[in-house]
Amino acid sequence: MPDLSGESSSQTDLAPAQSGSAKSPPPESVWPFWRSVLITLAVALGIRHLLVEARYIPSGSMLPGLQIQDRLLVEKLTYRGRTPRRGDIVVFHAPHAFDPVLTGGRRVSPWECLPSNIPLVNKVPGLANPACDAYIKRVVALPGEHISVDPQGRVAIDGSPLHEPYVSFYCPIEAGSSGCKTLDAVVPQGHVVVLGDNRANSWDGRFWPGGPFLPDSQILGRAFWRLFPFDRSGSL
Repeated sequence: MPDLSGESSSQTDLAPAQSGSAKSPPPESVWPFWRSVLITLAVALGIRHLLVEARYIPSGSMLPGLQIQDRLLVEKLTYRGRTPRRGDIVVFHAPHAFDPVLTGGRRVSPWECLPSNIPLVNKVPGLANPACDAYIKRVVALPGEHISVDPQGRVAIDGSPLHEPYVSFYCPIEAGSSGCKTLDAVVPQGHVVVLGDNRANSWDGRFWPGGPFLPDSQILGRAFWRLFPFDRSGSL
């Protein structure tokens, strides 16, 4: 049946075949995909660097309060407004990044540690760098204070014993054993002293070859919340 124009449908609906003249569509660009990936990584790294990041406990240095494989949230905003306080649980650059004896005077570039901050990439063998690691300990002494640590790992500040209900594992004093390394020092300005809650098994300020003091500038953030396991989740 002809349409209202008076032309048959066969003439109006079908285009003439053009043999050999059809062009292949151009290949689809992969840039939109990689652009999304790069933007996602940039946002994730920005949040991790500036606001908050998740960390897990790899060792027993903070037992019994923090267990191996606990997942924690570490926030980055508090120390922009105040200095660390006694009792804070802080995450900081490994001593290999700031201890003058361990570094030999060489500062590690942030670019060297970039692969260590990218998930999955940081699992590639050969990319590990001790200076790019992060440690977690508790602040026990502040600038201007005289700290002493006895062979059992008990702390005194300006001559008064420090009450530490979070410490259960002190260094044993047995026959033939002198206990753990002691400490007696005055904390300089811009620094703190940090120790592990597990005094019998923690490589902390007592053992760093260049001195026991952690510069404030090396602190990455404050651990404030346990995410996992769920039955122990909550504020620290």
